[in-house]
Amino acid sequence: MSKMPVAGSAAERREWGRSLREDIPLEAHGDWTPDPQRDPVGLIIGQETHRLQYLIPLRHERMNASAFAFYRGSAVVQAADLASTPVAGIDVQLCGDAHLSNFGLYGSPERRLVFDINDFDETLPGPFEWDVKRLAASFVLAGRDLGHDDDDTKKAARAAAATYRETMERFASMRYVDTWYAEVDVDEIRRQLVESGKKKRAKRSQKTLDKARSKDNLRALKKLAVEVGGRYRIKADHPNVVPVGELAPEHHPDAARESIEAALDRYRDSLPDDRATLFDRYRIVDFAMKVVGVGSVGTRCYIALFAGRDKDDPLFLQIKEAGRSVLEDHLPRSRYRHSGKRVVEGQRLMQSASDIFLGWTESEHTDHDYYVRQMWDMKGSPDIESYNPRELRRFAEGCGWTLAHGHARTGSAAAIAGYLGDDDTFDRAVARYSMRYADQAVEDYESFKTAASD
Repeated sequence: MSKMPVAGSAAERREWGRSLREDIPLEAHGDWTPDPQRDPVGLIIGQETHRLQYLIPLRHERMNASAFAFYRGSAVVQAADLASTPVAGIDVQLCGDAHLSNFGLYGSPERRLVFDINDFDETLPGPFEWDVKRLAASFVLAGRDLGHDDDDTKKAARAAAATYRETMERFASMRYVDTWYAEVDVDEIRRQLVESGKKKRAKRSQKTLDKARSKDNLRALKKLAVEVGGRYRIKADHPNVVPVGELAPEHHPDAARESIEAALDRYRDSLPDDRATLFDRYRIVDFAMKVVGVGSVGTRCYIALFAGRDKDDPLFLQIKEAGRSVLEDHLPRSRYRHSGKRVVEGQRLMQSASDIFLGWTESEHTDHDYYVRQMWDMKGSPDIESYNPRELRRFAEGCGWTLAHGHARTGSAAAIAGYLGDDDTFDRAVARYSMRYADQAVEDYESFKTAASD
């Protein structure tokens, strides 16, 4: 396989991408046969070895909720399965865990709501097809959870792949700087719904936007903290939120506090000077351990409450453990030996706008790496639990556009567009793969439930 002409013209890169179909036809992406030796339960258990063991039952409980919940928590399994699938040979910065629940709203530094990928724990450079397939299969599993039939779930998977392909074609003809600045304008989408007479959807959209805008540090303070003796303290909500002072003796509460404070001092060094200046205006008030997500349960995660001008000027930061990406068992290791930096740099590469407090740090006395971000910053997710098949397809289109944007920022849009072509062959192949893989994920889910009950 020849190498991409990086220094060549866009036309040359497009032609190179088109030539890759000779070795890897687009139809080949619909094929997948599970390895007879695959052990999904073993992979998940192996991933839990270095996690907080008292939280493992909670992780299993959350993954047991549905086949889609299991899929969310089993990126390690699909990474192993994708390693044997055909790839064209065009690398991008991968999200690494591009299921539909990892797309949502958050606030840009300019205080606008943007829609983008919002989880990068597994990010790593790799084949663009891997993200597309994980995203498309997630719509089949989520649609089935919603009671949609297979025809509708397949259409959603196909919509994600089709929008990805069509969007990549548009980015292939754009200037690099215009591609970099492109973003989803959520307010414009709502206006279009109003103008098109889709009042019910516009109203639901406005409700989602309003809810996201209300999720700021002041609201987090009201929900997560209580005033004691004129100072705010984080409230306990066992086992999801445990203030450091309430940790069991075996977790060494005093040592944990000292370790977090030292880690935050080192975190400051990862910030640009202007952000570090802002961070210096806040003083630490309290810490707590916090359980997050589905797949992340059991990793070490803390939240830290800071006070600024006064006690009513709060800042909540999340300090989340970053381990090796599940993709690093199948792709070259990250160029960053610090896993927290791997996450942060991948996020900055793929997102149209990133949290101003995004940074990384490490524990002084252990080998744990962390990344840091604001806990609540106008974050929100569409209410997919109420989506009908048409709405799920529209959401698939939005995720497909967003994924294409992240890949176009970090790879060659011209080469990918040249490879994917201008018909729906790739879309249909990805949809076929998604149905097959979703069936396997359900089988894995049943095996996992049996193993977890033991």
